[in-house]
This record gives sequence, structure tokens and C-alpha cells, in this order.
Amino acid sequence: MSPDQPAPPVLRRLPFYYGWVVITVAFVTMAIGVNVRTAFSLLFPPILTEFGWTRGDTAAAFSLGFVTSALVSPALGWAMDRYGPRWVMPAGALLVSSGLALATLTAQPWHLYVTLGVLVVGSTVILTYTGHAMFLPHWFVRRRGLAIGIAFSGVGAGSILLLPWLQTIILASGWRQACWTMAALMLAVVLPLNLLFQRKRPADMGLLPDGGGTTPRTSAADARRPVTPAVDHGWTLYRALRSAPFWWLVVALFCAMMAWYTVQVHQTKYLTEIGFSPGTAAFALGFVALAGIVGQIALGQMADRMGTEWAWTIGCLGFAACYALLLAMERYPSPVLLYLMVFAQGGIGYGIASVFSIIPSQIFQGRAYASIFGVLSLGISMGAGVGPWIGGALQDRFGSYTPAFWLGLASSLIPIACVWIAAPRKGPVR
Repeated sequence: MSPDQPAPPVLRRLPFYYGWVVITVAFVTMAIGVNVRTAFSLLFPPILTEFGWTRGDTAAAFSLGFVTSALVSPALGWAMDRYGPRWVMPAGALLVSSGLALATLTAQPWHLYVTLGVLVVGSTVILTYTGHAMFLPHWFVRRRGLAIGIAFSGVGAGSILLLPWLQTIILASGWRQACWTMAALMLAVVLPLNLLFQRKRPADMGLLPDGGGTTPRTSAADARRPVTPAVDHGWTLYRALRSAPFWWLVVALFCAMMAWYTVQVHQTKYLTEIGFSPGTAAFALGFVALAGIVGQIALGQMADRMGTEWAWTIGCLGFAACYALLLAMERYPSPVLLYLMVFAQGGIGYGIASVFSIIPSQIFQGRAYASIFGVLSLGISMGAGVGPWIGGALQDRFGSYTPAFWLGLASSLIPIACVWIAAPRKGPVR
């Protein structure tokens, strides 16, 4: 049986409309899924306080989760090609909710590694940027960057509501109650929405993507006839692995995610250490993602108009500015620098989220795209896993986040050159 069912007749006549249904479900899923993972930054300080473990050992749970996601990403790509998001996304929600529930029983470091690490951080790869990047590009052609930017901006909308709320729960009832709350959200919202409404590609439903054709069919006979999908340029996983652009993108994504997640995991603890209150640090984390709404939509639209290389360059420079401001704040911890850091990180840097899924689709377009992206995302997961661990280990070694932040600044600049060399502007035929 096909994983996706045909659309009702009214939706066959409105392909643009159902594309936005898919984007809306993705928006809500991202709002919860990404922020459940981001909440590790809020759980980090109380877990350190309760158990007295080193920062490197504790942050290793987050890193182990991303190593796990790296290992399962190729299988995720295969599953997305085979079954589609309608079944894969709910499976992810079940795994994440079980990890959050089991995390409340933590007593030893390995408990944290298995629960918040493997099951939560590792499984959120299904529900976050990587999982959605495997099928959202199928739905839009003319306004692909804008549509994906809107879907991914759900992260910011969710963070400004979810993260301060979770911080309030942590302060009032402890980090375990926050885990139960997040598990309930997964089961009550993310699971049913994706099971009922999410679909893999318009062609599977007898629809056309936005900008991918002329007039959708309306007759009963035409509705039963398969729709020609977007042009397939013959890319297979084997062929992609032998191409130079693939490996340039692996390096670009590794370094970019290393920069992204080093600051995401450690910034709450860093801000409290240099004099900001825990509430201010939590709101800063939330407002970074809120500012990301602007960055993701703006850079997504810029990618449509100016090209993905320019949008990617601006986003990476945002992270470089973020690290420069964090380094300056160690000596001058002023609210002005804090607000500038929030804007640089969220309003500019987070914009790369709406671009990194477009760049591979411009090169490796075709039916094997999810499988190719699944292997390509090894760079994403490994960079996101290595960054927080190195950041914690460097702080433990030197007693300061300065070396880690200088490394993060360098990691923000390398991806710019890599993407220009990969040259997605040249299109899929190489």
C-alpha cells in the first residue's frame, strides 16, 4: 500500500493550498521538535547542580545524541523515500517522548546519554531541520526558499513561548517536570498532526508543486493518471558520493553546525557566569530563535531572488558576528551587546536553516534526494555533536569559554568558501 493517499478532489484542484498545509504542519512540528532539543541548554545547569558532573561529561550527552543522529541519518533518508513523513514523523515523536519520560529516572551519566542523548537529541533529527529538508523541497519550486523559511521559522515562534515556559517549570518544579511536559506535547500535538496531514510529495497525491507546472488536472480520468514529478536528473546515492560538490557540502555543513550548536548549548551557562540572571539568559535563548523567524524568512526569500550562495554567506557571517560579540561580552557584559548578539545569532545566523536544505536540492534533484540528503546530513549531525563537546572540554581545560568561542568564529567562516566551491548555482547536471 502506498504510504500516501490521494488528496480529496477539492485539493487536487488546489495544489498550492495543500502545499501550505504541509508547510503549516512542518511549522508546528519544528516549533516543538527543535525547541525540545534546544531545551537541553536549560536542563544543563540544574543537572550540573544536582549531580556535580563536569561540563564536558554532561554536554557529552548532547554530543552523543548528534553522533546517534549521524549514524541513523542514512536510514532516515531511506525510510523517508520508502514510507514518507506521514509515518516517519510520528515514529520520531514516539521515540523523543519516551526518551524524555525515561530521563526523569536519571541517576548516572550513562542514563543521561541514553535518554536525553540517544533517544531525545538523536531522534529529534527526524522532526527537525534534517527530516523536513528531505521532503519539503518537493512541494515548492518558484518560492521554495520562502516556503521553507516560513516552515523553519516555527522554531522561533515556538521558542519564545516554549523556552521561557520550560524555564519557569524548571525553577518551580525541577527539570524532571519540564521533561514530562515536553513528552506530553510530543504525543498530544506533533504525533497526530503529522499522522493526519503530512505528505511526502505532490506527485504522490495527484498534485503539482507550486511553480512546478501549468494547470492542475480537474477531470476524474486525469485525476487517476500519475502526475509527472519534478525533473529527475538521474542522481543516485552512489553517483553523489563520487562527486566533488557532495564532499564540499559535507565540510560546509559540518563546520556550520559546529558553530551553531556550540553556542546554543553553552550560551545560557556562559551568560549567567558573566553576570546575567538565569531568567535573562533563558529569554536570550528564546529571543535568539524568535529573531530567527526574521532571518529564516528573509534569507529564504533572498535565496529565491539572489541565489543560495549569497544567502548562505550572510547567514554564516551572522554566526561569526555572534561569536565576536560573545567574546567582547566577557569584558563588557552590557545589555546592548547582548541584544546585538541575539540579533546576529538569530536574525542573521539562523537564516542558514532555510538555505541548507535548498542547496543540496539544487544539485542532487531527483527521486533519491532523501537518501542522498540522509548521508549528506552526516556532516550536520557530526558537526552539531562535536561542537558542544569540544566547547565543554575546552572550558574544563582552560577555565574559560574564550578558546571555544574563537574556534566557533573560525567554524563560521569556513562554510562560506565551501559552498561557493560546490556552486549550487550551476544546477544539478555536473
